[in-house]
Amino acid sequence: MSDDPETLRQIEELAADDRPLLVLDVDDVVLEFIRPFPKFLERRGFKLTVSSFRLTGNIAETASGRLIEQPQVTALLDEFFDGQAEWQTVTEGAAEALASLEDRVEIVLLTAMFHRHRAARRAHLDTLGLHYPLLTTEMAKGPAVGRLRGLTRRPVAFVDDQPNNLVSARESVPDAHLFHLMADNSLRAFLPPLPHDIMAVHDWREARPKIAGALGL
Repeated sequence: MSDDPETLRQIEELAADDRPLLVLDVDDVVLEFIRPFPKFLERRGFKLTVSSFRLTGNIAETASGRLIEQPQVTALLDEFFDGQAEWQTVTEGAAEALASLEDRVEIVLLTAMFHRHRAARRAHLDTLGLHYPLLTTEMAKGPAVGRLRGLTRRPVAFVDDQPNNLVSARESVPDAHLFHLMADNSLRAFLPPLPHDIMAVHDWREARPKIAGALGL
């Protein structure tokens, strides 16, 4: 795994902070994704038929039933994120949970998306009142979490809906507290059991006190 140079540039723009660190994924952690995305697809003549925990292989043309390949999936995601403000709302409980923590921790949003979508996402988050720093990455998230922590031993918590991102964070920050949160818990059925050191939380009401405890608050 290697660092994304653009992500590193974004990290360098942040002010130094020695408070406990909370790093959050955005899609299906802070903003809804898996619920609005099928509505977006329907308008474009596609449907989502979830049979595994991935998009490629689960999006089909409505008329023909033909499953589309990765390049077309990527193009649809690009279009969705270009117009994300029309589709994505705040995950239930996220805004309230973060507001209760923000004075005592450094909160950073780390989203896996093409850097070209950063401005649109920043504007949408600001409209929703979520003014926390936003980083985009096109590579593994773990190195970014490590860079965000810096050379201090401050406690770190990382929340993501993708287990591979949590594993990546563990590889870079072995003592990070890892939380698996999904806006739609029905999708857990498609996942293998989580590693023992990753804590599953089913909503922000459950997540908030556990994150606070992990960060020593």
